[in-house]
Amino acid sequence: MKSQQHDFDKKAATWDENPTRVKLAEDVVHAIKQQVTLLPDMEVLDFGCGTGLLAMSVLASVKSVTGVDTSQGMLDVLEAKAQRQGLSNVYTRHLNPGDCLPGAYDLIVSSMTFHHVENTEALLAQLFQTLKVSGKICVADLDLEPGTFHDDNTGIFHFGFDRDALRNLFMKAGFSNVKATTATEIIKPNFKGELRSFTVFLMVGEKLA
Repeated sequence: MKSQQHDFDKKAATWDENPTRVKLAEDVVHAIKQQVTLLPDMEVLDFGCGTGLLAMSVLASVKSVTGVDTSQGMLDVLEAKAQRQGLSNVYTRHLNPGDCLPGAYDLIVSSMTFHHVENTEALLAQLFQTLKVSGKICVADLDLEPGTFHDDNTGIFHFGFDRDALRNLFMKAGFSNVKATTATEIIKPNFKGELRSFTVFLMVGEKLA
C-alpha cells in the first residue's frame, strides 16, 4: 500500500492536467445529478477524492464536502484549491487502510476508487454505516475489462466490475433501490498504444433504515 500511495503522491501535482480525467469527473457529476437531487443542506463524503475534481464540482450545490483519500499528496492539492478559493466548507481526511470513516453524511460519492479496494463487500458495509438514514450513495467505476485500462496493474484489485454482482453486494450491505446507469465512456490507448473504449457505470443506492 505504501508504494501505491507514494505513486499517487508523485502524480498529484499534475493530476488535473489530464483532460480525460477532467472530462470523466464532469461526466460523473452530470450522471449523479440525473439520479440525485443535490440540496443546500447536504453533507457529502467523497471517498477516494483524489485532487477533488468530483468534490469541487458538487460543492456549489451542497452544504459541505469531506474528501477522504489514502494519498496525502492528493489531499494537499484539494486543500490548496479550497484555500485559493476561500472556501470554508471543504474538509479533508487522510485514511490509512483499516481506518474508520469520519462523520455521518447525506450523500456518499466515489469515482474510480473501488477497483483499488480489495474487499469491496467490507467497504460497502462501512459506507452504509457512515450514511444517514434516507441518504444515498453514488459509485462510479469501470465495467468489466480485460486488465488493459491501466498501464501498470500494481494495486489494482478489480479489472472493473460486473454490474449485477456489484448490485448484489450493495444490497447485501443494506442498500435499497440499487440501480446502475452508464455514466460515460473513456477512449484511451492501452499499453500497446491501441485505442480502446472503456465504459464507466454509476451505481446508486439508498439507505432506508
